[in-house]
Amino acid sequence: MAKFKVKSHKPTDSRHDSLEPMRTTFASGTKIFAEGDLGLTMYVIESGTVEVRKNLGGEERTLATFGKGDFFGEMCMLEDESPRSASAYAVDDVAAVMIDQSAFTFILKHNPEIAIRMMRKLVVRLQQTTALLEKAVGHEVDIDESGIKDTESGAEPDPNARLVEISSGITFPLADSRETTIGRIDPVTGIHPDIDLTPVDGKRSISRRHARIRRDDDGGYNVIEDVGTMNGTFVNGERLAAGKPAPVTNGDTVVFGTIQCRFEIDAD
Repeated sequence: MAKFKVKSHKPTDSRHDSLEPMRTTFASGTKIFAEGDLGLTMYVIESGTVEVRKNLGGEERTLATFGKGDFFGEMCMLEDESPRSASAYAVDDVAAVMIDQSAFTFILKHNPEIAIRMMRKLVVRLQQTTALLEKAVGHEVDIDESGIKDTESGAEPDPNARLVEISSGITFPLADSRETTIGRIDPVTGIHPDIDLTPVDGKRSISRRHARIRRDDDGGYNVIEDVGTMNGTFVNGERLAAGKPAPVTNGDTVVFGTIQCRFEIDAD
């Protein structure tokens, strides 16, 4: 396990009334917060890498690694003055936006995408906890279905429809189902999109749940940007509104974040 030189960090910007983003930086090796500390803020990473670690059996183990666009420390937004359940370290130099509860309330009212991402993560944790509980008690536990499926997709590839990343020529077949999810794998929540654009997303511009391609009953296809997407989705140069379907046909250009793709479908 890598050794970190622990440095203290105290935020100096406390402009709660302005509701402007409160940005902060952490030098490489900084302990951002420690397990058991009182949680007062969450963070959204603008650059750099953060490791979250927890003491398990007397050994500090890495639970997750976060990068640009990811958030961490969010549990304190849901419970007042709750202790941190793990420690967070800056692996390299990190720039982040700090969000306290007053700013979080503002976000809920004016820009709820981040709250939706948090709910998705919490739903996955609930599903995982339920599975452990069922294993412990030896029978199924009756719990309401969330409707959110963040487990690994088992859909077969569609041989007739695909996305082709223009610069590399890499082909990503659509799923042989009504909808194909597009994004990147989330090792924390276990989200596995049908099309994982991580191999061609060097700038990390793709959200975990970025968009979907839906096949309609008449054989047509539509691209739908998911709520919670940090960067845009474009069809033939026009930016999509979140949740609003945009039709695509053979040869159309679809851009997810900074990734340019060509939509291809074979003739019947």
